[in-house]
Amino acid sequence: MVKCALCVHLIYSDIVQRSREELKAIRETNPGLKPTLAIIQVCLCIGLNVMQICLPRQCTEEEVSDAILRLNEDSRVYGIFLHLPQSFLSKSVRNAIKPQKDMFVAVVICQHVVRSSRRWIQEQQYQPWRLHPLKLQPLSPVPSDIEISRAQTPKPISQLAQEVGLLPEELEAYGNTKAKVHLSLLNRLQHQPNGKYVLVAGITPTPLGEGKSTVTIGLVQALSAHLKLNSFACLRQPSQGPTFGVKGGAAGGGYAQVIPMEEFNLHLTGDIHAITAANNLVAAAIDARILHEATQSDKALYSRLVPSVNGVRCFSPIQMARLQRLGINKSDPSDLTPEEVRAFVRLDLDPEKVTWQRVIDTNDRFLRKITVGQANTEKGNARQTQFDIAVASEIMAILALTDGLADMRARLGRMVVGSSRNGQPITADDLGVTGALAVLMKDAIKPTLMQTLEGTPVFVHAGPFANIAHGNSSVLADKLALKLVGEEGFVVTEAGFGADIGMEKFFNIKCRTSGLKPDVVVLVATVRALKMHGGGPNVTAGVPLPKEYISENLQLVADGCSNLKKQIQIAHLFGVPVVVALNAFKTDTQAEIDLVCRIAEASGASAAVQCHHWSRGGRGSVELAQAVKKVASQKNYFQFLYNLQDSVVEKIRTIAQKVYGADDIELSPEAQAKIDYYNQQGFGALPICMAKTHLSLSHMPEKKGVPTGFILPIRDIRASIGAGFIYPLVGTMSTMPGLPTRPCFYDIDLDPVTEEIKGLF
Repeated sequence: MVKCALCVHLIYSDIVQRSREELKAIRETNPGLKPTLAIIQVCLCIGLNVMQICLPRQCTEEEVSDAILRLNEDSRVYGIFLHLPQSFLSKSVRNAIKPQKDMFVAVVICQHVVRSSRRWIQEQQYQPWRLHPLKLQPLSPVPSDIEISRAQTPKPISQLAQEVGLLPEELEAYGNTKAKVHLSLLNRLQHQPNGKYVLVAGITPTPLGEGKSTVTIGLVQALSAHLKLNSFACLRQPSQGPTFGVKGGAAGGGYAQVIPMEEFNLHLTGDIHAITAANNLVAAAIDARILHEATQSDKALYSRLVPSVNGVRCFSPIQMARLQRLGINKSDPSDLTPEEVRAFVRLDLDPEKVTWQRVIDTNDRFLRKITVGQANTEKGNARQTQFDIAVASEIMAILALTDGLADMRARLGRMVVGSSRNGQPITADDLGVTGALAVLMKDAIKPTLMQTLEGTPVFVHAGPFANIAHGNSSVLADKLALKLVGEEGFVVTEAGFGADIGMEKFFNIKCRTSGLKPDVVVLVATVRALKMHGGGPNVTAGVPLPKEYISENLQLVADGCSNLKKQIQIAHLFGVPVVVALNAFKTDTQAEIDLVCRIAEASGASAAVQCHHWSRGGRGSVELAQAVKKVASQKNYFQFLYNLQDSVVEKIRTIAQKVYGADDIELSPEAQAKIDYYNQQGFGALPICMAKTHLSLSHMPEKKGVPTGFILPIRDIRASIGAGFIYPLVGTMSTMPGLPTRPCFYDIDLDPVTEEIKGLF
């Protein structure tokens, strides 16, 4: 018996030693890994993290089972060892443990935890996709978008997530068809090579839009469901203003759309509402601070800003940061001199120089200019201001450009809300509101996972205004998707408006921020838009198309291809190859389609193909997908259009001349004064985000085709310091759309019995 016990001891010691060495080796290559063994009641430790669960002596068998079930779902726990009285070791208790965490035999605990650790490491690696596309059976004539959406049953979002390699703990479900994805995925797959990066842009559009979102969805459906290549679409979240106004949604259309389309277009996961709340908190803080400074002495302000709590008075961390910016190196509130107290408590915001506006996600033209502070309680501190549409908020632009929570918080703090009376910029940090903004935005920073009609994955995230902001979906969504698709996969992201606006900003702003380099541009064109650029009559939303657009006219098409050629040239300025996607309508003739494709390829496009995704789904874009795959594999020579160290004026001039085709720029005295001010404040090295009409390459919406011989007027220049760009205003830019005479909401209703939405596209 002694000899047998000794053998057992030696065997056990050998297992412990080998396990210790194996765990050490694993942790050297995976320093973030901390294997944890959970032991109920007693612990058996070999150098592991130990989680000890002590249940009361009077506990029931059900309570033991509940403890086991909780540990089963804890991703930190790799093994469960039971040390219980025999009366508790029933079959139901033993069977409650997941097989991979079962640790009944003490002598193999060490080996089992090592195996679990290795299994965990394998799970953290990139997993090949096991995508199961949804079948699509297109009808003719094509039903309405919402009818098509409802005719398809989407996969449970947890199933889609598993198919594309997401772990359960990286998913935060919002119902059964959409989910937030945690940014921890970036750390898990940090060593995974990126896939191919494809940008969808467009020619100068008609007011009806030319279908960039539809092309984006059709392309990824073709890549994933038909060519069997991993593919992700990255789209902006649509504003509810246009949804209830005139434009409609942005989920794509026909048989190339994101589903469920009503969820995509209405609320989604609440990101825009979070931005609205954060933006308006800043606005409220501004007016409250102006009021309190106007009605209180320095001493009263100081006692309220730094109150005594339980006899202790101290600065908050954000107040300490303000003291440091002021050059006051003191931490005890009682040590400040009267002059230092005054500098600390008085932002001295000039009401006439407040640049921050309130926002709402509704088209409401009567909020374009308002007066606030008219109540008697505001003691005469009334001022004129305005509302913008929520997606025009700088916070939305920040969400689209940030790379994580820490970066987002820093950007929020840098937002300039106005100037003091002596000309100093006042920031959100100065107002002390930054931490609260980060709290409001902590969930909005996670991209939302959805799916196309054919069950392929989509990230929906951010929706910055494409005029005064950069008009692209988020950097984070693109980065997450590029890791998930794998080295041979494709991420297709969309830029707002024409290539002269959305694409230029994608390259010069978004790519600078992200460090990502695109492989190919898909340039969307329609015969309808080309006819308009060739001299066709105006096109108005909600009004039947003139006869020129529904009958063959090769001359109009040929003349209008000047705009297509120019947009191809703009992409080539950045060294990126172009594939032209002609979004075909049923009124287009084959002769018109063939003419466009010939001219596009003669103008430098690597390929030009017609697309029928609207009526056929991914099958209608297979030729486009094949062309994108071929061109994306070729080497390109991506470059920025200008250097950040160029002067503000030179950066504006470069865009005006090389992209828009202007002869030169003309600065108003106000614009020149702003440039001088931004240079003085150290903002001159920021990229440029031109605020210009999307309906023309020039600043004149009525000038179609390729206008020449014009001077681009810069009437004003503003800055989004948190987002990280300067935006010149070219002409008059409205940041609050208005409702038309007959808005979309006339047709939208709810069935009170089935709760189905009616009339949404």
